[in-house]
Amino acid sequence: MSPDAKSPLERLGAAVGQDFSNLLKARELTASRLEVRQQQIAELEHDGDAAVVLMGSWGRAEVTSGSDDDFMVVVDGPVRSDVKPSIVEVEGVLDRAPGDQGIFGEPVFCSDLVENIGLDRDDNTNLTRRMLFLLESVSLTSDAVYRDAHGKVLARYLDESVKSFRPPRFLLNDTIRYWRTMCVDFVGKEAQGSPKWGLRNAKLRLSRKVLFTGGLLPILDCSRFGSKDIPGVLERRFQMPPSDRIAEAFLEHDAADADGRALGAYDEFIGLLNKRGVRAELEGVTRSSAADSVVFNEVRRLGEDLEHGLLALLFETGTLPQVVRDYGIF
Repeated sequence: MSPDAKSPLERLGAAVGQDFSNLLKARELTASRLEVRQQQIAELEHDGDAAVVLMGSWGRAEVTSGSDDDFMVVVDGPVRSDVKPSIVEVEGVLDRAPGDQGIFGEPVFCSDLVENIGLDRDDNTNLTRRMLFLLESVSLTSDAVYRDAHGKVLARYLDESVKSFRPPRFLLNDTIRYWRTMCVDFVGKEAQGSPKWGLRNAKLRLSRKVLFTGGLLPILDCSRFGSKDIPGVLERRFQMPPSDRIAEAFLEHDAADADGRALGAYDEFIGLLNKRGVRAELEGVTRSSAADSVVFNEVRRLGEDLEHGLLALLFETGTLPQVVRDYGIF
């Protein structure tokens, strides 16, 4: 896209009379901070087959004042114990530990993401890494390595089973599996007494839903293309932020009014997260105190508006309801 071209989100905003100012400001902040981090990480020694990749709000181009630096060191080469840069070196530059879930605490080898899909080897950690890498990631260093690895992961899903004018079932099933896994894991973490219930709940209602539908909609839209065109369609879409993928789907299916509601609610959520103290308040909300939290109840409302708009697109608009009926369940 040329520098002067309007993004799908901007074109949608013009169509519905909204400016989506919080999302667009977050994109600007993401770009400026990404440039700083690229300069910092570039000073580290890199193996020729290794790339530092940022995930989460970075991959969605939604960085706010309290966003974390979730990252992976992705290796598109042989499995080994010594990788440059090391996780510790990247943590030191970003001033960010990789978290306590083990998702980002060691180098991630492209071969594991590509070869270990399904069955016992595809554990929760490998599934999470693969889907975050595919659906919401951005390269911090070694862009050629990143794009090559990303292309290999996508190509693994687009084998000879892909048919013209049908969503690629392999990729569709794994994307739905990941969404359901996030939902189940939320309950599992709660049962283990994991902290920050309110913030995790808010993200499940909004950010995680945007991650999921930002993958789901391009996959469903493959029903409009021949098998030879599907890889290029998905590669182009997955290079966009998820909110652009959603905006483009609404525009292409002439459902702009519904998307004004959906992404308008999400835009409000991004603005809310950027307010001082909101993130900390959400972190302190528990299931028992949620009803008394003004902020959490506002988040609940925004989540419902986002969901209603997305459901209108999927089940009430053009040809999509038939595609969802044919492929979304069985």
